[in-house]
Amino acid sequence: MPVIKVTDPADERLADYRGLTDVALRRRIEPAAGLYMAEGAKVISRALAGGHRPRSLLVTERWLESVESLVDADTPIYVAPAEVLESVTGYDVHRGALAAMHRPELASVEDIVRGARLVVVLEGIVDHTNVGAIFRSVAGLGADAILVSPTCADPLYRRSVKVSMGTVFQVPWTRVEPWPAALDELRDAGFTVAALALADDAVSLADFAGAGHERVALVMGTEGDGLSHAALSAADHVVTIPMAGGVDSLNVAAASAVAVWELRRR
Repeated sequence: MPVIKVTDPADERLADYRGLTDVALRRRIEPAAGLYMAEGAKVISRALAGGHRPRSLLVTERWLESVESLVDADTPIYVAPAEVLESVTGYDVHRGALAAMHRPELASVEDIVRGARLVVVLEGIVDHTNVGAIFRSVAGLGADAILVSPTCADPLYRRSVKVSMGTVFQVPWTRVEPWPAALDELRDAGFTVAALALADDAVSLADFAGAGHERVALVMGTEGDGLSHAALSAADHVVTIPMAGGVDSLNVAAASAVAVWELRRR
């Protein structure tokens, strides 16, 4: 495989890795360029195991041995000092390994939910940390798939991938549109659509879980504002997690873990 020593941060071969801390820039250029970033040997390994293809790798000498056996011989591996990685990316890459990956084409909703019994649907969640944490909860607690609305943050953005520990490559997911009319497609496929929200007419999550619904699409909303009125209106049920101690709700990532666990154990 081509192992290429690089000492100049301005080297044009490192263009994929520039300005990784510029969120607005990366949100714009990564989908357009058909790429995303995987950081750390474990996450890179999970991406490859999920069938994703690397464009190149950028590593420090210390991490070369950990990653060079993971990729094919024709994948360039750029090896550079830590200070060069920091200069190029804009931050201290303490895991010492990055991979520029080809962004896969998204599957259809029909393909993603085929055979699924519990699907988590995310509306407008813009915090990449929360998106990544939800993927990790879904993977660890056994939901079958995730659907994200058009305004939801990119699950393949570097921060989402990192927080998910690479489970974004494990959990089947795709985007749904038009929104929220796409919820009708799930209902037509036999799903009961449940919106997780604070509402006077909400039923407890435990009661809903005990009702024996064969297929459930659990819809969760953005931090702060929660679900839109349109999404709530499109749901068959509104469910809530009973709280105590004067706390009215959980962070959306924590709520996803509680809800998936409750629905899967029934």
